[in-house]
Amino acid sequence: MSLELIAKLSNIYGSDPDYVLAGGGNTSFKDEKYLYVKPSGVSLAAITESDFVKMDRSIVRSCFTLDNFSSVDEREAKVKKLMDFACETEGRRPSVEAPMHEIMPFKYVVHTHPALVNGMTCGNDGKKICAELFPEALWVDYCDPGFILAKVVYDHCELYRKAKNCDPQVIFLQNHGVFVGADSVEEMDRIYAEIMDTLEKFCAAKGVATKFEKADAPCMETVMEYAPILRSSLRNSEAEKCVTVYSSGAFSIPAGGLTPDHLVYAKAFGVKCDAPVQEVIDNFKRERGYAPRMVEVTGKAVFVSGKNLKAAKTVLALAENGARIEQIAQAFGGVHYFNDAQREFIENWEVESYRAKVASGANAPLTGMVAVVTGGAQGFGYGIAKGLAALGADVAIADLNVDGAAKAAAELGGGAQGFAVNVADEASVEKLISDVVSVYGGIDLFVANAGVARAGSVKSFALKDWQFVTDINYNGFFLCTKYCAQVMAKQNAASGFWSDIVQVNSKSGLSGSKNNGAYAGSKFGGLGLVQSFALELVSDNIKVNAVCPGNYLDGPLWSDPEKGLFVQYLNAGKVPGAKNVADVRRHYESQVPMSRGCFPEDVVRAICYAVTQQYETGQAIPVTGGQTMLN
Repeated sequence: MSLELIAKLSNIYGSDPDYVLAGGGNTSFKDEKYLYVKPSGVSLAAITESDFVKMDRSIVRSCFTLDNFSSVDEREAKVKKLMDFACETEGRRPSVEAPMHEIMPFKYVVHTHPALVNGMTCGNDGKKICAELFPEALWVDYCDPGFILAKVVYDHCELYRKAKNCDPQVIFLQNHGVFVGADSVEEMDRIYAEIMDTLEKFCAAKGVATKFEKADAPCMETVMEYAPILRSSLRNSEAEKCVTVYSSGAFSIPAGGLTPDHLVYAKAFGVKCDAPVQEVIDNFKRERGYAPRMVEVTGKAVFVSGKNLKAAKTVLALAENGARIEQIAQAFGGVHYFNDAQREFIENWEVESYRAKVASGANAPLTGMVAVVTGGAQGFGYGIAKGLAALGADVAIADLNVDGAAKAAAELGGGAQGFAVNVADEASVEKLISDVVSVYGGIDLFVANAGVARAGSVKSFALKDWQFVTDINYNGFFLCTKYCAQVMAKQNAASGFWSDIVQVNSKSGLSGSKNNGAYAGSKFGGLGLVQSFALELVSDNIKVNAVCPGNYLDGPLWSDPEKGLFVQYLNAGKVPGAKNVADVRRHYESQVPMSRGCFPEDVVRAICYAVTQQYETGQAIPVTGGQTMLN
């Protein structure tokens, strides 16, 4: 029951950005023998009862009385071995701050990093004001985190116990948040509420705002000019993939290192400039030894970078949090930043590097790739988006059905996001591309999947239906290529990499289709565009190919009971002798040597081939189970 309570308590605090960011913070529960503590790499927001690491308390306590070591490094190594020995849960790495939870002899311990608290702990006068506001709390000056910190806190707690004949329930760590211990959930919530209320009132009395404000949106002219180039220039080496660059409304980024989370995820310093040209970024790299993760274009935008969208958004969250802490710290005598030695220790600390690596996601084959899939809310499009996301790509799902696109993105999670687009409308396509660049910085793969079909005899086919099919399947591909190629050309000129445009064509683009002239004609024309665009765009390092799937008989294009092609073809008499939809389906299955329709995963494999094959452009790749073969 207590594990269930600490899991729920962790979820509540971990889901509130006022308390926890970037999966940081940690929690624990104790019984007489065991300490159950949050593992490294698991966020408080998502932790469950079964995630907690079970540790033998007697072994954890023994690390505080270690002696007979010749150096701090030797002591640290011995403590680590003890922690490994104490851990009785396989496959989990306990939080490095586990000993801190054993120091506080309360049933529950919750460690968080509220901006309000860190405004005080990062304040030059924070220690003095803390003693006035929270006389029963323990303040610990900064020391390098980990087992060293635990020993220092243990010694401070021993002195506290001797002086007050009790244990501290609240421990403030300079530049590192707060630990709170309690024997019930209600008591924990009460203590935290009192801390936050006291700090709010103090800041109000000083006339310092505690809420963070920034410009509502970035300057889109600035975004389109610089974001695609920054995807390359913000890499740490030429060997790395392009990074994801997320654009935010303007604010003043932090001027130095504030907490371990800020250093690990956002680094201590970023670029502040009027124009983030290559020379500015190169000068920063030479001075600091790494590429900035935050770039502030004064009054116009803030760009943040990461290996994928999740990582970039984490940097933004920490950048905004840092700006808020700097603002609040004005009530506490101004900002206290980490010095160079402290900063370098944390930035190179293996424990935090491990946590950052886990938090940003697995390094799947397509990690770092930005893929746009039109018509991605359903059918082949959703299947393609799902397949690319499973391989690590950040997927922009674009669809006329914007609610469906948002739902599909939510189902995929990770770096997927929904966007509205009508591929037949030029202004809509142009906006889609600018929206995608604002979120991801650029585009590596554009999958032109949106398509429609109308069946009927040429002798009676309505012109409006003909134009509808042509507008979506043919003109839409032209418009998407026109605008995404502009972004790809700019980012490729900076990086030297290649980008890909892949049209999802059809087997009907390879051979004629009876009573289906509008569709087949648009697809034949699409292959002409693929070849023509490939010849033109190769000089911009853009490959243009098509995949030509067979029939996705299980998808909505075919199986919709009212508008699906099974119904259309039955009504149009396209399948002689067919009396019902089942007859039409059997007919189409019988045409395939492999005796089945095409699946989205078949198309994803073909798209991945087009992307990974560096010596192929202007091609039409059949994915038809042998139904249509190239001569």
